[in-house]
Amino acid sequence: MAATDKTAIAKSESRVIIIAVAVVAALLIAVLFYFLMRATGGGTVTPTLQGAIRPGSPEFDQYREQIVLDDPEATEARRPLGDIVMTLQTTVRNLTGKTLTGLEMRGAVVDHQNQPVKQRTVVFIPSPVPGGSVELPPNKTVVARVVLDGMTETDDRANIKMEVTAFKFKN
Repeated sequence: MAATDKTAIAKSESRVIIIAVAVVAALLIAVLFYFLMRATGGGTVTPTLQGAIRPGSPEFDQYREQIVLDDPEATEARRPLGDIVMTLQTTVRNLTGKTLTGLEMRGAVVDHQNQPVKQRTVVFIPSPVPGGSVELPPNKTVVARVVLDGMTETDDRANIKMEVTAFKFKN
């Protein structure tokens, strides 16, 4: 009986040691990921269109009126994580008479005070999607989509907006 008791105690101690080592390893990995996420800014990167015409420039005001957006539409879906994902979509019409080689847009869900609940800036042209639009010739259209995630049922989602924030023309 004494040998059986010693074996049982040894097995029990080895299980405790294995569990303790696993917990410590999990904590170390969690701390490592925490510091990596902080060092990279949480993984959020706002794309920008380099060398683009932006608000404040006379060309922006002149051509912005000729880059026409249809009224945006939104669809929403719940994810298993419990949050809400909204996809904003509009059709962009190039009536400038020039070929657009770059188009940056902002999509937002706003509350009743017209303050953004969630927003994202996306570069559509050139498209980040393989096979997407490389440029938008005069008098042509492209569908622009912005996906906004992480919203909850309690968020005040009163309206949606999409706007052109920058553009570039073919030389």
